[in-house]
Amino acid sequence: MKDYMMIFIGADYEELGLSPEQLQDKMSKWFAWNSKMQEQGILREGNALKAPAKRVSGSDKTVTDGPFVEGKELIGGYYIINVEDADAAAKVAEDYPDYDLGGIVEIREVMVFDQ
Repeated sequence: MKDYMMIFIGADYEELGLSPEQLQDKMSKWFAWNSKMQEQGILREGNALKAPAKRVSGSDKTVTDGPFVEGKELIGGYYIINVEDADAAAKVAEDYPDYDLGGIVEIREVMVFDQ
């Protein structure tokens, strides 16, 4: 078994102008997906992320305040799951609640360094 990070990429709910009812429906789907993974014993951790506030870049460590014009896709959150392989992680990602909003799930294996 290996750990995989599922990175959630999509538009900000606020920018989409979802109604309170639509937000409640989305949250219900997120909570159900989270519960399903917990029941399967594969969920390690996960969090939603707020829109970018600051970016530090370059050798001079330039600090830029967000939002960033070039950022058309927002990393909205992540889960780390423990499954057999990337195909199993992709299967878990089938239940991602935001595909209907154009959302994307990027799956990456967590690299483990030997001490």
